[in-house]
Amino acid sequence: MNNTQNQALSKWLIFLMAFAIGITIASNYYAQPLLHSITNDLNIAVEHSGAIIMTAQFSYAVGLLFITPLGDKLERKKLILILMILSTCGLIISALSINLWMLILGTALTGLFSTVAQVLIPFAATLSKPEHRGKVVGTLMSGMLLGILLGRTFAGAISSNADWHYVYWIAATIMITVTALLGFCLPTYRNTININYFKLLLSIATLYKQEPILRIRSLLAIISFALFSLLWTPLAFLLTDAPYHYSDFIIGLFGLAGAAGALGSPIVGKLSDIGKGTLATTIGLCLLLLSWLPLSLAQYSIIALILGVILLDFSVQVTHVSNMSAIYQIRPDARSRMNTGYMVCYFIGGMLGSVTSTYLFSHYGWLSIAISGTLLGLLGIVSWYIYNTKK
Repeated sequence: MNNTQNQALSKWLIFLMAFAIGITIASNYYAQPLLHSITNDLNIAVEHSGAIIMTAQFSYAVGLLFITPLGDKLERKKLILILMILSTCGLIISALSINLWMLILGTALTGLFSTVAQVLIPFAATLSKPEHRGKVVGTLMSGMLLGILLGRTFAGAISSNADWHYVYWIAATIMITVTALLGFCLPTYRNTININYFKLLLSIATLYKQEPILRIRSLLAIISFALFSLLWTPLAFLLTDAPYHYSDFIIGLFGLAGAAGALGSPIVGKLSDIGKGTLATTIGLCLLLLSWLPLSLAQYSIIALILGVILLDFSVQVTHVSNMSAIYQIRPDARSRMNTGYMVCYFIGGMLGSVTSTYLFSHYGWLSIAISGTLLGLLGIVSWYIYNTKK
């Protein structure tokens, strides 16, 4: 094993890794505030537009399952750079898209290889000192959430001043720059694990069988990111309709409201470092449920909507960071594989939330979104309570 696991991460490298995670994850969410423009430009039915978001999340889940476990086997710096380049190629195809299928192809490639973010996070956890690991993971997760949310703001701002294709051209340029910086700054690192690729994949199932923490945290991941997508996927349609009639730019600005949630990530990481991860998870789940009270009024009050967005995104991040901190405290030799299992569940939840939300919104309106969110929030609290009473 390379001796770089004992070197402290510099603040610059932590920032660069967090930014790289944010920009790669953002690539999967540019389409959300653009759905109205894309559907008009490419003549797509509203109920079919969710396929773009679903493709991003499904391909990301596939990449998590089949690519990120390689972080426990291959030299990580080289793997990270290759994935960054391939993800950039997907952005370029999206930028050239003239029909739905071409956009779906570009989206699929970008999503598949943007799983580089899930190689970077366990890599940083491995390089960091144990007493700072939760804080480092929390900082990187801030980058991830900011990418998801501010990617919308970025896309909306560009689309309001130029054709939506330019969003992907600019994003590809940023990705190339970040890839070059990572090439100069990342240390080399490789695990000593000696296992073939297929056994590596099968070992993920073994980890689920052996680790109850991984099982419950993965269930909470499905619920929390399903709730996140349940809000954000149909939001563009809600805001372009009466009484709001907002532009892509204004819709993108809602990412700024949600970005407030990222501020809680380092705090949650610190709580995990001092053994308060269970408390953080409980708070996160309760806030997830509570957020649907103001969100249920989103059709009638912009203030209620903004409050609900801030509260839901904050609680999703609190739950997510506490989940990841918990699984990184077990089985150091299997961090990439445990991260893979957890994140596959996380994005499957997002995929299901995206598909379900566009169907519900187009057929039953915003009230059905609020009811579904409330029920899912209750399921998360009940599941967590049952797990803790059986420990």
